[in-house]
Amino acid sequence: MSELVDVMIENEEDTQKDKYLIFSIGQECYGIDIKYVIEIIGVEPITEVPELPKYIKGVINLRGKIIPVMDVRIKLKKEEKEYDDRTCIIVVEIENIDIGLIIDKVIEVANIDESNISPPPKVNLEKHNSNSYIKGIGKIQNEVRLLIDCNRLLEDDEIEELKNGEN
Repeated sequence: MSELVDVMIENEEDTQKDKYLIFSIGQECYGIDIKYVIEIIGVEPITEVPELPKYIKGVINLRGKIIPVMDVRIKLKKEEKEYDDRTCIIVVEIENIDIGLIIDKVIEVANIDESNISPPPKVNLEKHNSNSYIKGIGKIQNEVRLLIDCNRLLEDDEIEELKNGEN
C-alpha cells in the first residue's frame, strides 16, 4: 500500500513539474510554480487588520478559514490600482501558511521546461529590491515570464507573525 501512495505522489509531482500559473500585474507577466497554488478565487471582502505592512491588505474568510491577503502589485513596488472584475486572489501555501495573492489577471497555466529558464540579472539585488522575489526568467516562444519565488514573498519574521496569528 505504501508503495502505491509513493507512486501516486511521484505521478502528481510529475504532472506539476515545469508548470507555472501565469498572471499579469500591469504590463508584466509573472509565473508561480503550480505546486504552491491551492485555488483561484475572485476578490472577496477584505477585513483590514491594523499595523500590517501596506502590501498585506487584510484577511478574508474562505469557507471558515481566515487567510491573509497580499497585494502582489504593492509588494513588487508597483502603483496601486482599483480592483476590477479581472482581479483575483491566488491562494497559495507558503511554509505551511495559506495566503492569498491579489493579482491583476490570470492568463494561463504554462509549461516552462527548466532549459528555458534563465537566472535573473544580478544587478543590485538588495534584500528589499523587487528583483529579489524573482527566481528566474522563463521563455515561452518569443515571450518572457518573470518567475516568482513564493518562499521569498514573505520575510522570515512575517512568516512567524502569520503562524503565530493562526494560533
